[in-house]
Amino acid sequence: MGRATLIGFSAVAMWALLALLTDASGQVPPFLLSAITFTIGTGVGLVARLLMPKPANSGKIPLQVWVIGIAGLFGYHFFYFTALRNAPAVEASLIAYMWPLLIVLGSALMPGEKLAWNHIVGALLGLAGTFLIVTKGAGLAFDARYAFGYAMAAVCAVLWSSYSLLSRRFPSVPTTIVTWFCAATAILSLACHFALEQTVLPASTGQWLAVLGLGLMPVGAAFYAWDIGVKRGNIQVLGAASYAAPLLSTLVLIVAGFAEPSLRILAACLLITGGAVLAAKSLLFAKRTATAGVKA
Repeated sequence: MGRATLIGFSAVAMWALLALLTDASGQVPPFLLSAITFTIGTGVGLVARLLMPKPANSGKIPLQVWVIGIAGLFGYHFFYFTALRNAPAVEASLIAYMWPLLIVLGSALMPGEKLAWNHIVGALLGLAGTFLIVTKGAGLAFDARYAFGYAMAAVCAVLWSSYSLLSRRFPSVPTTIVTWFCAATAILSLACHFALEQTVLPASTGQWLAVLGLGLMPVGAAFYAWDIGVKRGNIQVLGAASYAAPLLSTLVLIVAGFAEPSLRILAACLLITGGAVLAAKSLLFAKRTATAGVKA
């Protein structure tokens, strides 16, 4: 379980590159960028299928798995882009980023899972740290005029947390199925692009490399790693630790020279790290206790 949890957290680390690479990709409209990057993400899965042995349980995939996977990947991005079109980015992003907390709370409904106080408090600390990162310490100003956009952002949070939790109900379904979720998301995103956007392609080699990086990692390998994490890892710990994504993203931007370090970021770091350690308390200290028992 610990190894699968770490693999799942590697997805969070890759999502930290999303802001930097998206900014470096130029003026490509969201649905077109989604179509291109998920096509690359599909290629990641196809290469993995060639290099890895065929899973023993690669029979017929239940219909509900297809619905859950496509609704999770495409649905999240569709409603997120819709939210950004209809509400301020800060408020919409923060509402959408309620999904780690929903994963932690929703895990109590999963077979074999037990929700403890440290999972809840750890997730809330992570949410507080994310609030500092997203709002830049300036607070929020919810406006009724943007109610539709806020609602779309809330749908994002529900969709991604539901996708993550429901995927855990199908541990026997091989992770390679994510390949076809990415392919379906690419096709649906392209359809939305033709219906809603004007075509603007990357204007330079650097922008194309940024798009390639997006497709290989945050919109590619990350989804395969996340599938392993939510199916076989500690989902409460993974949910709470997911709040590290906006913090890591900000740190990447600081290192790249696009943001400045501040006490606010330090406070967010302490809140998110403390929350993740608290949520992982049983996982971290169980091994130590077990080792002490063996020595005794």
